[in-house]
Amino acid sequence: MRGSARRLLAVAVTVLVGLTAAPGAAAAHGRKPPVKVGYFTQWGIYGRDFPLAKVERSGAAARLTHLNYAFGPVTAAGVCDSADPWADWQTLFSAERSVDGVADEAGQPLAGNLHQLAELKQRNPALRVLISLGGWTGSAHFSDAALTDDSRRKLVSSCVDLWIKGNLPGLSAGVAAGIFDGIDLDWEWPGSEGNAGNVFRPEDKRNFTLLTAEFRRQLDRLSRTTKKRYDLTAFLPAAPAKVEAGFEGEIFRHLDFGTVQGYDFHGSWDPRTNQQSALRVPAGAPDDPDFSAEVAVGAWRDLGAPDRKLVLGIPYYGQGWTGVTGGGDGLFAPAAGGAPGTFAVGTEDWKVLKNLPAQGFTVHRDWRAGHSWLFDGTTFWTYDDPAQVAQKAAYIRIQGLGGAMMWSLDGDDENASLTRTISAVLSRH
Repeated sequence: MRGSARRLLAVAVTVLVGLTAAPGAAAAHGRKPPVKVGYFTQWGIYGRDFPLAKVERSGAAARLTHLNYAFGPVTAAGVCDSADPWADWQTLFSAERSVDGVADEAGQPLAGNLHQLAELKQRNPALRVLISLGGWTGSAHFSDAALTDDSRRKLVSSCVDLWIKGNLPGLSAGVAAGIFDGIDLDWEWPGSEGNAGNVFRPEDKRNFTLLTAEFRRQLDRLSRTTKKRYDLTAFLPAAPAKVEAGFEGEIFRHLDFGTVQGYDFHGSWDPRTNQQSALRVPAGAPDDPDFSAEVAVGAWRDLGAPDRKLVLGIPYYGQGWTGVTGGGDGLFAPAAGGAPGTFAVGTEDWKVLKNLPAQGFTVHRDWRAGHSWLFDGTTFWTYDDPAQVAQKAAYIRIQGLGGAMMWSLDGDDENASLTRTISAVLSRH
């Protein structure tokens, strides 16, 4: 880190030490090193022009412990499938877009992102690669698939066969075996609505626990044959109401860890500006109760989750509003709607937002609450920059949490500045 970043980190750590109870830090001694989990989006190879080669060449891959490949949907038939076989195992990458710098060739046994993942693992043998199942638009049928013992066995067996054993349709048996080291469950959400139209029911709460147990059972059974251990993780909500509706503390008997959503606390769906990823609820916040990382972690602790299995999510994008009125620093001010973004209204990658201070935006920080924002008098962005992610990584260490998760790697710049910062703080002794 450069000198200015080190000074900002020192400030962040000082503030955190003053605000955080000591037991978490003491409990961290003797534990495994924190995990650093980065999500890679299957569709990023298209409009975002973000192949896995950029994860390698930016230096991000060498600083991650886990890479989650998102997403594999659960179908109406209650089985795992590919959302995009072309991206997953068919498309050919040029030398420039290939991890190893060698162009793919027609007729090779395996192509697509999965072949690139295999190349990434060859260059980073300690990296664990997981297939993430579900996601916002891929969770519609999770509830049905998890409903009975038979349906759970069917779902898990199909997921293990497709992604772990690597039996891809139309290709040689086991062609993708060994690429994935485990499964990440991204059911959004058991017991409560996620994307419009998703099936959910009260029984989901118990059934999610039973589903994690079935995944653990079948993965462990496969381990006895392959002599490899497979990870099982889950993406977990921040809202206490969703935690209560869909989850039992028993899931942590089966999970290696859970990644807690540390973002989307607010966004352009709200009529006024706000924070999307603060560590604590800021002073003067207009909503009570409100969301924060501390609130989310607290909800999981209340459920009995071990600190070492709670991994805090950090966003590599911002939420934005425009037509902001009221002057001042723009926080908690009325807005006309979402700010224009490259791919969607109201959201923008950090690699774009980092250039706004040179375009008339002022950086504002609230170290006590742990959040930052940009404002030019009309447009407002709540976002995390290197200084902010450094504070969050320090919070993770002091609280004795299991590590950091980043959504998603394509939001970082070409030097992987955010990932490098998080890794540097979590790796300090």
